[in-house]
This record gives sequence, C-alpha cells and structure tokens, in this order.
Amino acid sequence: MKNLFTPVEWSINTNVYEVNVRQYTDQGTFSAFAQHLPRLREMGVDILWFMPITPISREGRLGILGSYYACSDYTAINPEYGTLDDFKILIKHAHEQGFKVIIDWVANHTGLDHVWVTSHPNFYKRNAEGKFYDSNGWKDVIDLNYYDHELRSYMIDAMTFWVKECDIDGFRCDMAHLVPLDFWRQARTALEKVKPLFWLAETDDMNYMTVFDCHYTWRWMHETEKYFAGSSSMDKLINILNQYKKDAPEQTQHLYFTTNHDENSWNGTEYEKYGEAALTLAVFSATWDSIPLIYSGQELPNRKRLRFFEKDHIEWNDMPTLHNFYRALLQLRKTHPALKAGKLAMPQWVPTNVGNYVLSFMRRWQGKDLLVLLNLSPNNLFVQLPQGYVTGYFTNIFDGQQIEMVPQVSVELKSWGYKVLVN
Repeated sequence: MKNLFTPVEWSINTNVYEVNVRQYTDQGTFSAFAQHLPRLREMGVDILWFMPITPISREGRLGILGSYYACSDYTAINPEYGTLDDFKILIKHAHEQGFKVIIDWVANHTGLDHVWVTSHPNFYKRNAEGKFYDSNGWKDVIDLNYYDHELRSYMIDAMTFWVKECDIDGFRCDMAHLVPLDFWRQARTALEKVKPLFWLAETDDMNYMTVFDCHYTWRWMHETEKYFAGSSSMDKLINILNQYKKDAPEQTQHLYFTTNHDENSWNGTEYEKYGEAALTLAVFSATWDSIPLIYSGQELPNRKRLRFFEKDHIEWNDMPTLHNFYRALLQLRKTHPALKAGKLAMPQWVPTNVGNYVLSFMRRWQGKDLLVLLNLSPNNLFVQLPQGYVTGYFTNIFDGQQIEMVPQVSVELKSWGYKVLVN
C-alpha cells in the first residue's frame, strides 16, 4: 500500500492544537481567541485545528447551542464566533505569527435543515419509506449520498471555498472512513491544484492513508485506557505500536493524544481516564513516531468535562501550569536532530530490567541520542539498561538533571514518572 500524494514539507515534524472556539473564552469568538495566539506560539504550537466553524442547524438541535458537527451551510460562518471577515483576520494574524490553520470538515452528514435539504434533496440517502436518515444513531444529522456525483462536485467546491477565500492550510476530516475513499482521492486531487494542504483523517483505517497524511491512533488510546484500568499489558501496548509501523504506508504520520473534544466531553478528561499517567502518556505522544495533539485547555490543566451542546468556557489564568511542560516537549521536537529527522530516526526499543512496567525507547541521529523512559506503574522503580547500550552524559529536558550512563547505573523513576534524556 502506498500513499498517492506527497505531504507538504511543513507537516513532517509538526504538532496540532485543537481549538474549541465556543468554549475557549467567555465570549466564544474568533477575536477573543486571537488574544491567545502569542501564548500558544511561545508554547511551540504549529498547527491550529479549528473545530467546525460553519453554522449549526436549528431543526433537531441538541441542547441549547447544538452540535458543531450538524452543519447547516458549508460555506458560511457560525454567527456565535463572528463573521467571515473576523475569521479571515484571525487566519492572517495566525499566519503572521508562524501558525498553520486547518479546519474541521464534516463530509459524511449535515444537520437536518442544511440548505441542500431543500435545494438538492438528491444529495441525501433515503430509507425504504423515502425519508432522510442517519445510519449511526445520531439524532441531529442525516447522511449524504456519495453515489450522487453532483454532490461530490458541490462538496469539493465548498472545500475549495475555504482554501481560496480564507487561505487555510488543510483539513481535519471528521469520521473520514464513513465517506468513500475514492471521494477523498477526488477531493485531494482537485484541491492540490489550488494549494498543497495537510490532510488529517479521523480514522484508524490504514486503507485511507493512501490519500491522507495523518490518522488518529484510536487503538492505542483505547488500549492505554485498558492498561491504566488494569485490564491490559505492556506487551499489548507494544504490539499495537509495532502494528502501526507494519500496516501504514511509508509516509504516514500518526496522531497521538490523551484527549480531544469527543473524549473530554463524553468519556472524561485525561485525568479521569489516566490519572497520574496522563502526563507520562503526553510525553510519549510527543517523542514517539508521532504528531502530538493538544486539546484546548490541556496546558492549564483543564480538569473538567466541557459540555458539548452548551456554553461552558475554559477558565484561564495568567500562566497555565503545564505551559512549560508542553513547551519543553514541542521545542525538543524542533531542535533535537533525532526528532527533526522524523522517520529517518525511528524509535528503537531499549530493553530494561523492568520491562513489564517501563516503556523505554531511543531515537538516534548523527551522534545525537534521545532516550525516553516512561514508568507505567504506580511503583517507584530503578531502571537499568544493558551494559554498553547507552553511554555518556545525558540531561533530563524537564529539570536539567545530568546522568552519566555507565555500567550498572540505575535511573530512578517515580510512580508514573517520566524522563526524556538527551546527550
């Protein structure tokens, strides 16, 4: 299996920050969010992914404000957030500060009163009774019919609108595997002629990686949840990581995360799911063969579930507690040769005396080593590596502690602790 497209160069070693505009500030607008751009850039954020910016259907609306993913018009702005001009200004400021901007694209379904329902009813699937329907049990949306070739043309035109009108840099495609793969191939082929873009798929289906640049690592996330709950093992975690490497086309990027908008609202914050292991897994997401995802408020850290259909804004302070934690990780990705080299310096497993509890790997490039030790247990441990496997002086990026790797040296890891060591 081979990727049919070449990823844009800036996406090779990047990171993604998911922006929930509604909940980001008390005002919930583009202009209010813009005040956070300098802080996020200083933290090291590269890509801003905006959850759907389109207006929300009123018919069948859930809660007071409805779901972002029940679109009523693919080429309009949700008035909650401001105007089209407000969004253009935000993108201009983001680009000036060095960000790339991608938007959420919901191609599988629309809201119940989308403009196409009356203008192009042939764009929708119908059941035996001739009624529009959704096949996933979602009550506020109806499925689009990709057997209709006119729909495909309209959808590509709508996507093109945002590239030409607002100069966005890519798409995060919602539930990408629910849409026929050949449509995505059509869409990317057409849009490549307008501007090279970054394509992120919300899917774990490797077949879709012949078109997309990056995918969600759902299997990893679910297995780590099981692990923390005591119903999985280190071997299973390692097997999933090895399987991703085996199954993915050569240029595929993997998006790793501890939370996102769905997880936070429906399944709990990363602290509900992972407890003390939350930051340890965040370290993994930033140092493995990966693109790390950070969701709005993780740097606080936000410890509440944000309500999905109502206003429930994040309560910011002057300096988020985990700002420097994420800054250290994101800056490391930009400065360390082994991480900058990407797939030329793939992670290599490092055996230890406590392999059932510690996830340990190394990335090496041009004489520069990066050693990652993650304690996935509630026990304080002393980690020993094979004699001669790693030598020299190493520094922990988080506290500056220096360790000389000599035979029989033991590296202490606190309960659910982590060390990222560079030579």
